[in-house]
Amino acid sequence: MTSQKPTALVHDFFVDLAQQRIEAALSRVDEQIVYTNVGLPTVRGKRRFAAVMRALGRDRLSFDLEIRAISADDDGVVLTERIDEIGVGPFRMQFWVCGRTEVREGRITLWRDYFDFLACTRGFLRGVVGIVVPAARRPLHRPLSAVLTSVD
Repeated sequence: MTSQKPTALVHDFFVDLAQQRIEAALSRVDEQIVYTNVGLPTVRGKRRFAAVMRALGRDRLSFDLEIRAISADDDGVVLTERIDEIGVGPFRMQFWVCGRTEVREGRITLWRDYFDFLACTRGFLRGVVGIVVPAARRPLHRPLSAVLTSVD
């Protein structure tokens, strides 16, 4: 358990994922975590969640993100607006995501992301163009992979 504010805990969780510190990220989640990308199957429990997150640390696969906005209410519900970037080798796909993360007793108990499949398709096509024309790639403005400290 941690005494971090919910926004700092969620921010640091995403920094851990972006910097491929998967075990550190997993230390921030509850045993009964529920992870949902709306429109895709829900993952329940830390063991299954860990398997999904560890896939992010595999060779040639990468995950990064930029948080555009983050806020929390008094009940530990943290809302984020982000640009997520998934990479495979030279391919980079960026897409808008709005997320709801719930923090209870210093652990993340719920992570639910909402995104637009059309925006993902456009991001995929831009990623393909970026392989052929590297100058067409748009880097994240403030990638969490480059962050040194947490927010308060």
